Amino acid sequence: MPEVDAAQLKAAVESQHGGTATLVQSVPVKETFAGKTVWEGTVSVFDLKDNRNATRAYAWSSPIEGSTKRRFFAVLHTERINSPVEAVRAAIMAEQRGTRG
Repeated sequence: MPEVDAAQLKAAVESQHGGTATLVQSVPVKETFAGKTVWEGTVSVFDLKDNRNATRAYAWSSPIEGSTKRRFFAVLHTERINSPVEAVRAAIMAEQRGTRG
């Protein structure tokens, strides 16, 4: 399944977090755990204007298993989430917490 374009990711950032997003760069990310790839793809980095919580955001999408649709992720830059890799890790951890209970 092909990756989505930057305009779709920009829309995801703006709809989930508000403000105006401007694409800065796209970064390939491969996240592994216990020697296995848990996520691999491209994370787009956006500067974010008019958002009171952050000046940067990270966005990407992943296919939904058993579907032709995609799930969009948009994670705000924070002190702890300060790179595309950290954004992916935070999203994976949030999903894991959500499925445990």
